[in-house]
Amino acid sequence: MEFATKCIHSLGANDATGSITPAIYISSTFAHPKLGDTTGFNYTRESNPTRARLETLVAALEEGIDALAFSSGMAAVDAVMNLFAPGDHIITGNDLYGGSFRLFRNINARNGVEFTTVHTSKLEEIKAAIKPNTKAIFLETPTNPTMEISDLRAISKIAKENNFLVIVDNTFLTPYFQKPLALGADIVIHSGTKYLAGHNDVLAGFTVVKEQTLADKLRLIYKTTGACLGALDAWLVIRGIKTLPLRMEQHQKNATAIAAWLQKQPRVKYVLYPGLAEHPGYAVNKAQTSGFGGMISFAVDNAETARQLLEGVKLIQFAESLGGTESLITYPIRQTHTDLTPEECAEKGITDCLLRLSTGIEATEDLIADLAQAFTDIQ
Repeated sequence: MEFATKCIHSLGANDATGSITPAIYISSTFAHPKLGDTTGFNYTRESNPTRARLETLVAALEEGIDALAFSSGMAAVDAVMNLFAPGDHIITGNDLYGGSFRLFRNINARNGVEFTTVHTSKLEEIKAAIKPNTKAIFLETPTNPTMEISDLRAISKIAKENNFLVIVDNTFLTPYFQKPLALGADIVIHSGTKYLAGHNDVLAGFTVVKEQTLADKLRLIYKTTGACLGALDAWLVIRGIKTLPLRMEQHQKNATAIAAWLQKQPRVKYVLYPGLAEHPGYAVNKAQTSGFGGMISFAVDNAETARQLLEGVKLIQFAESLGGTESLITYPIRQTHTDLTPEECAEKGITDCLLRLSTGIEATEDLIADLAQAFTDIQ
């Protein structure tokens, strides 16, 4: 079955009514037919029919055996980190969403988990960071916000040779463009708030695995900590995924055109987009994906230009988040990565000149016109 068809028809069988659209089961609990028997659903914290259909869908898209739908992307990351114990060592990417760093430092490190940060695009750095107690590597590709690309096949080979897990946040590309499990990863994470739901109207997160032991461990954590996705939110994500292929194509079309346009602007110092042939990770990304996505980062000549651009766009909106139908522009140093020190930001290239653009599905010409008028009005 092709991906676009899976997005619509991988929900499992229709219920007894034959309803094409899945029902929203908002019940918190479910009656038992008799003692020792169950309908398959007991309590919504553990499982819910609407959420179960969404989980079946996401598992199919990522080609995993099980998916879990959480109340947010960070709830999904937290559940995965609960797989580890005090004394365990995790290698993480140098560039990640700031909320992941916040969780690792303020919660997991305090509970005894050890972290080493490396550029996961550099295999020699990964190899040098491995310790006897290394249990996993956690990475994004492309990274947020500097668009670093990592070779998932090569990293997975290193991990298997050294008996640790590969955990990949696949939010930026989605399974439409990249399937980390097929490339050797063990766990895939999504902020479903972003491209999967796709309409800036719901918070959601996912974990997807390809091995039953991991699935069982995560389901125990899920049931115990209770950060599950509500039925209505699950239904909204199902609705969003139906148009995922169409949206991802338009996101990419817009990003490709805008990245090329930005390169020609005198106030733009550089553009970070994996779809540009001069991007250092272009060849690796092309070898492991079917596309480049809709996220662009770019640096302007100074902080005042950045401020005026953020305040000058009219169609594009100055807001956090990404992956929705509306184009959003974000200032990472003041929004998504405020938990990093100034020195850490500088080392990663997250400066007061760096902007991150999530291209929506509007007409390409209108987005470029909006950026053009904003640049023209800069004093």
